[in-house]
Amino acid sequence: QVQLVESGGGLVQPGGSLRLSCAASGSIFRIYAMRWYRQAPGKQRELVAGITRGGSTNYADSVKGRFTISRDNAKNTVYLQMNSLKPEDTAVYYCNVALSTAGYWGQGTQVTVSS
Repeated sequence: QVQLVESGGGLVQPGGSLRLSCAASGSIFRIYAMRWYRQAPGKQRELVAGITRGGSTNYADSVKGRFTISRDNAKNTVYLQMNSLKPEDTAVYYCNVALSTAGYWGQGTQVTVSS
């Protein structure tokens, strides 16, 4: 079994920054891709950013240049640095990790961007 614990969400003003973390623990041999998704009220869950084990990254167009995904393989942890936040970034953010056997989701952390 694998557990994912997310942290770092909260309320921030437009233009502000937040850093999300997602730590995986349990029966882990190797984590391949790690991703962040988000889901705003009334909308479908969407991919925000992904990173391979080797460090290759991809981003949704809406966050390019503002968000940075990174990972620490020794700690089985993925991060999402979010800068220049906008009200439209408000959503529940979920991490997702891919192991050789299955994928796992975190419980989600709320990010609210509002003045």
